[in-house]
Amino acid sequence: MKMLVVDDSRMARRILIGMLPEPLRERADIHQGVNGEEAISLWREQQPDLIFLDLTMPVMSGFDALVAIREQDQNTPILVVSADIQARAVEKVMAGGANGFIDKSKLEAQLHDNLQRLGFV
Repeated sequence: MKMLVVDDSRMARRILIGMLPEPLRERADIHQGVNGEEAISLWREQQPDLIFLDLTMPVMSGFDALVAIREQDQNTPILVVSADIQARAVEKVMAGGANGFIDKSKLEAQLHDNLQRLGFV
């Protein structure tokens, strides 16, 4: 299984990866990116089974990367992980094709719930 974790914060990526259930983390080939352009490039190269995508990043936002990936791929689950929890932001990413939204301040609980809902645990 391949995963893609994209966030401009190394610490945020490390925390998310560390919170993945151990059996999932151990069997996953996890690739990391720091902006939306890298997300698109790594998605094309790696064809991951699951993408975690931050919204606010330099170079290209996570929302723009989400839209670009969804134009070519409707199937790969994409979970947006963001501190921007305004209702408008959540609505925008869900309308853009995200499979779920995770509030960074509630990462542990919402991560597990989303992974379970998508059938990864």
